[in-house]
Amino acid sequence: MANTRIEPGVPITLQELYPSSQFYKEAVSLRVTGMLSGYSVETAIGVIEDGGKSLKINTQNLRDISFRVGSIYQFIGELHIEPNNEAILQARTGRNVDGIDMNLYRKTVELLRQFLKEEGNSNMVE
Repeated sequence: MANTRIEPGVPITLQELYPSSQFYKEAVSLRVTGMLSGYSVETAIGVIEDGGKSLKINTQNLRDISFRVGSIYQFIGELHIEPNNEAILQARTGRNVDGIDMNLYRKTVELLRQFLKEEGNSNMVE
């Protein structure tokens, strides 16, 4: 039996996800958070937004989550780059995080990354 290891989702902000970013790679495992601005039941594709940036989320593998536009969600999954260079996250887990302070969350991600870098645990930073 093959040993398939599921990588942890590196927490990032949507502002850090752009084509020349270190996180904008095929199959990289990410944790993203944002407000659901749109959702299609037919395609199971949602769009989250934060700070003027957006990301498509494929939710076809998620069960027992009801999506509500305007609510804040956090997803962990693998990034896929489509032929037109557009990114979509194939979510393996997701949850509603309404009530989260997004400014504080962004600051926490920044501080966590700084701490891990100082501790030499760069595999969680990149």
